[in-house]
Amino acid sequence: MTHPTPTPKTPSRRWLLGGLLAACAAWPAWAQAATAAEPKGEPIRLALVESLSGPFANTGEAVFRNLAWAVERVNARGGVALPAAQGGQRPLQLLRFDSKGQSDEALAALQSARDAGAQYVLQGNSSATAEAILNAVEKNNQRTPQQRMLFLNYSAVDPALTNEKCSFWHFRFDAHADMRMNALMEVLQADTAIKKVYLFGQDYSFGHAVLREARRQLGQRRPDIEIVAEEYHPVGRIKDFAPYGAKIKASGAQAVITGNWGNDLTLFIKAAGEVGFDGSFYTFYGNALGAPAAIGDAGIGKVIAVADWLPNKPGQASRAFYQSFRERFPKPADDYVHMRMQLLIEALAAAMEKAGSTEPAAVAQALEGLQVELAGQAGQMRAADHQFQQPLVVGRMQKAGSEAVPFDVEGSGYGFEVVRTLTPEQAQMPHRCSMQRPQ
Repeated sequence: MTHPTPTPKTPSRRWLLGGLLAACAAWPAWAQAATAAEPKGEPIRLALVESLSGPFANTGEAVFRNLAWAVERVNARGGVALPAAQGGQRPLQLLRFDSKGQSDEALAALQSARDAGAQYVLQGNSSATAEAILNAVEKNNQRTPQQRMLFLNYSAVDPALTNEKCSFWHFRFDAHADMRMNALMEVLQADTAIKKVYLFGQDYSFGHAVLREARRQLGQRRPDIEIVAEEYHPVGRIKDFAPYGAKIKASGAQAVITGNWGNDLTLFIKAAGEVGFDGSFYTFYGNALGAPAAIGDAGIGKVIAVADWLPNKPGQASRAFYQSFRERFPKPADDYVHMRMQLLIEALAAAMEKAGSTEPAAVAQALEGLQVELAGQAGQMRAADHQFQQPLVVGRMQKAGSEAVPFDVEGSGYGFEVVRTLTPEQAQMPHRCSMQRPQ
């Protein structure tokens, strides 16, 4: 937390209701309507702490749609089934707190979430912010064990978060950067035409982790490839990436490896295309949030993205899952669905039911080793480091409409054909975590 935590007091019903109304005031109309049919009982409050304004607001809103949809699904089947002493059937309630894309704002939001009675904090868009939240949660849990919190991470993929900085109070549901890079390299290694690569990333912990691992894996798997440059840029501050695109084109690189996300990815890909760069992009997040539409036909067969799941993953259950999301959110701009966020909520509900409690320490113990499955996608939370183990897929951008690419992205006309699938066993990597559990 940003300030020493005072001795906790039970908030008055009037004060708590006011806090919750303030937190929910910015909810979209669809979300407010969706909560009307939730089961009765004291809600289990989950706090989304994310960028809901500023340059990365689109990423925060996309996350919110995913998590809210998952919460709706749990509540539609009656909520979380707990013993009568724990309130019986209780609904999940997702509250929104705007971090404005800044770590200090995220810590202030975390304090507000705690004051509103939320014991579960969900965040992921920024590993730097995730580390700040994790440190604050650990301090809070040491100082006020009667008001513990649990941090559920869906996208912050700096490997250190489940290695050197691992915590009993943190669970990551996304594959970390080294795991994602390993999957991308499965495809890049086979592309023998690539001889020169440009490494490009955001200048913070995650961006550096991505390119550091790219260098390491290229050295092991494609030592014949020349890394022509490794360059970083400020996060969320660049409006014109044309100078970067021009440098990449002039370098003679045939491919770019980048972990960029949000507008930092969309604007970069668009600028690179406009200056005439015709190489490939090996990305962590090139499959959504405007990137396919920005690059257009020039990206067909050239934009590669890694994910835990893609809409065009073969299988009836997977495709039915995606179609149900599109029915829930029919606007093309809202087409951003992540299976791991659905599995996060499913795992949390299952862990609460397994523990017979919503107390964070008990739920954390129940999450360890927990297996969860939805729409043909299954994963397990590794107890040793709290890193979720799940399949990974690599997709290549193509025109939509074929048997392999029935679905496009955001109405762009482009989708991603799954070209490589890794099982959880193939995707897993060793950890360096020494977990310290509470006594």
